[in-house]
Amino acid sequence: MGKEAAKSYDVVVIGAGNGGLTAAIRVLQGGYSCLLLEKHNLPGGFATSFKRGRFEFEASLHELNDFGSPEEPGDIRTLFQSLGVEDKVDWVRIPEAYHMITTDKKYDCEMPFGIQAFTDKMEQYVPGSRKSVTEFFQLCEEVRDAQAYSTSVNGETDPAYMKSHFPNFIRAGSYSVNQVLDALKMPPAAQDILNAYWCYLGVDCDRMSFLHYGSMVIRYITRDAWMPRMRSHEISLALDARIRELGGDIWYMAEAAAIHTGDDNRITGVELTDGTVVSTRHVIANVSPHLVFGRLLDKKSVTEKMVRATNARTFAGRGFSLFLGLNKSAQELGIRSHNYFIYDTADSVRQYDMMRKVSTNHVQATVCLNNAYPACSPEGTCILYFTTMFMSDDWGNVTETDYFKAKDRVADDMIRVFERETGCRIRDAIEEICVASPTTYARYGGHPQGVIYGYETADWDSLMPRMMMMKEDAALFPGLRFSGGFAMRSSGYSSAYVSGDISGRQTVGDLKREVR
Repeated sequence: MGKEAAKSYDVVVIGAGNGGLTAAIRVLQGGYSCLLLEKHNLPGGFATSFKRGRFEFEASLHELNDFGSPEEPGDIRTLFQSLGVEDKVDWVRIPEAYHMITTDKKYDCEMPFGIQAFTDKMEQYVPGSRKSVTEFFQLCEEVRDAQAYSTSVNGETDPAYMKSHFPNFIRAGSYSVNQVLDALKMPPAAQDILNAYWCYLGVDCDRMSFLHYGSMVIRYITRDAWMPRMRSHEISLALDARIRELGGDIWYMAEAAAIHTGDDNRITGVELTDGTVVSTRHVIANVSPHLVFGRLLDKKSVTEKMVRATNARTFAGRGFSLFLGLNKSAQELGIRSHNYFIYDTADSVRQYDMMRKVSTNHVQATVCLNNAYPACSPEGTCILYFTTMFMSDDWGNVTETDYFKAKDRVADDMIRVFERETGCRIRDAIEEICVASPTTYARYGGHPQGVIYGYETADWDSLMPRMMMMKEDAALFPGLRFSGGFAMRSSGYSSAYVSGDISGRQTVGDLKREVR
């Protein structure tokens, strides 16, 4: 028999990742009691850091988009201000948008922030591209405005208002990135360079909704990108402190084992692995629906509709990361950029297909944090971290006996490709090395197959359909909402914080309606 906790809560949040931390604050700000459960001993999920030797590595954050400066704040800085944590973190501006290198067409393009600067640079690389790139950003501005309106009305948009205020948004709504860029008559080389961010969403540009991509790109280019000086764990600690400041409770080393329901199929509590049962009527799950409906929720309350809705979805990228502490400075090694995208091919469709197999995937998104924050490592050293994704469960074919050799092969290939494409000799400067495979991510995050990007945002499951289905998703099981990378906003730090904001505020609305 389980033991009852001494206190019941209006809301229990399962998982102290970015979405869960944000959701808990929103519940507390709404005037309701909240308990946050986390199976690890630290907050943040992937938003953390770790030390090896004299280096402190960022676990996963490359940069926060839509952040903006203190003078011109973006939506994420504004969100952090409203959560009460923006001034608790020391922020660093990222110096450039991205440095894209491709093996096939030999692109080597360094792109800046700012629409005018970006457009000018594109014209320099691709003469004759200015008109189409300008029109692209104009369309992206309309996309951002339309999404802001949709969010403000919880997806219950007025069709007449949408048609009159956002006509181009509606026209572009059912088209892919490549279809819209073709319609804009953008030169192929400009399309290749502009599509560099596709790996951040994990869907090729033939299947990725233009609305999703345009929304992300405009937020990057107009609002810059920033990150915390002391790695993403600085954000997680600030959110933890804010929850406690608002009177919330956080239990670490407390893993949820079950979500219990009553005879009316309403949530009655959450049971932990030690048998403790916490009474509540509302749960916000910062974990995957596969885990909730497949393992946590009482079997008698799991419907065929839940199972079908979950199993119809496609897992997105499985993560693989390499972390290097180098005993030479970035300047000595010739590493001049903060953020590199290195692709086998500029064709995202071909590249996506190559990323299905471990043996054919040579993609990397690589960051040298020192080029944004020189003092992030001891003087005369620098930090590099590399990330790629596998677009199928091919890593699941790696045997136990070959596991460590397979990790070494992929890590060695990442170093080889970086040296070949940048001309920077880093191998002899390696002082510390750490490798995280999909198995590592599965064990740490509890995500199936080591998925780090939630569900793939393509076709019927892309961003706008998800936002328009928020009411239907909430009706799937009253009292249960989701936040984080598997929620409606998909993967990425900024998206996870926004999803937590939405699910937390919606749960407050649910609680208020109950007492009417």
